[in-house]
Amino acid sequence: MLFKYKGVDKSGKSVKGSVTATTAEEAKQKLRAQSIYYQSLEPSRKLSLDLFSQQQMSGVVLSSFAKELASYLGSGMTVITAIKLLENQHKSEKKYSDFLNSVKTMIDEGKSLYIALNTQKIYALPDFFLQSINVAGQSGKMIEVLTNMGNFFSAQSKIKKQVGNALAYPIFIFTVAIGMSGFLIAFVVPKITGIFKDTGQELPPITQFVLGVSDFLSHHYIALLIGLVLMIIGFKLAYAKSGGFKKWIDTIMLKMPIIGTLIQNYELGRFSYILSLMLDSGVSYAHGIKLAATTFNNRAMSDLFESASKKVLEGNKLSNALQMAKGVKLKRNFMQALALGEESSEVATILNNISKLYYEENEDRLKLLLSLLEPVMMLFIGLVVGVIVAAMLLPIFSMSLGPAT
Repeated sequence: MLFKYKGVDKSGKSVKGSVTATTAEEAKQKLRAQSIYYQSLEPSRKLSLDLFSQQQMSGVVLSSFAKELASYLGSGMTVITAIKLLENQHKSEKKYSDFLNSVKTMIDEGKSLYIALNTQKIYALPDFFLQSINVAGQSGKMIEVLTNMGNFFSAQSKIKKQVGNALAYPIFIFTVAIGMSGFLIAFVVPKITGIFKDTGQELPPITQFVLGVSDFLSHHYIALLIGLVLMIIGFKLAYAKSGGFKKWIDTIMLKMPIIGTLIQNYELGRFSYILSLMLDSGVSYAHGIKLAATTFNNRAMSDLFESASKKVLEGNKLSNALQMAKGVKLKRNFMQALALGEESSEVATILNNISKLYYEENEDRLKLLLSLLEPVMMLFIGLVVGVIVAAMLLPIFSMSLGPAT
């Protein structure tokens, strides 16, 4: 979203312009980072070109940036020297090189690493990452925070890659099965059963059913394909643009057997780890909860934690706020661990441990689920082929067993 502002800079000069941010609070933070004291701030109806040119930095690139920068700073280099070295190493990567050049230019002008990362226009960076960098710069924990952030983004990318690789074979099998079944029913079955129709013999019910499906697919396959494509596009647009629809779908997903547990484990594990990282970086508890709550992919859980974060700002404990909130029922061991951490003032340590627990639990569940998926796919293919073969053979058996003439 684009926000228009009017105000004064640190020299007292009147300025006006626009800033891109997801919320008004984020826009205010960006203006403060640029030492601009705004007098008015309101959403603009004009489209920002930055929305089309700026994209989210991938986890792999962000992990590489954090780890390499931490390594160079740990060897005694200054931030500007480390950024220049990174830019020289990644000259062949145009967009990433432009990002590093933009950061380098602003640091050369005297800006901090946080302000440079926050105001550059090449990549959109996660708020919790930026806030951790901001606090780390003030507390002197930059190397430690960058290392932890690099490990986090690396682990997230690894999980996504593992899931993608594990699902590749079942998806391939399913696609081949659907394509083969569609081809047999639409093109092969009609030619074979046409022979039986010419004899005038009454066909068995299963053969009539397969023929009915075959006729329907043969005459309407183009309309079905167009309808399927439109349905997928419509679903994606509604899921992306309609908050109510997204929340409804996400709530249903959480209630599904096995899948719901996997989603909640992943979301709670990531929230726990991000919050523990920010607390270790020096971010305040209430502010860390607010930032970590924005990282949820599931809208139902995001709304729950954002509502609870407001209660925390009022002085309540997060565990109590979540317990009283309506909506998604969170896992009991998470609630108990969170309450224990708040009572013992060891929230960061306990949340870090529970994030590891959920990661290991999800890994075991995914292995079991994917090991069962392959035989289910084979059974599905066998069932479809079996029905088609039965539809073809039963008329032949009926002819051979019929009364002799």
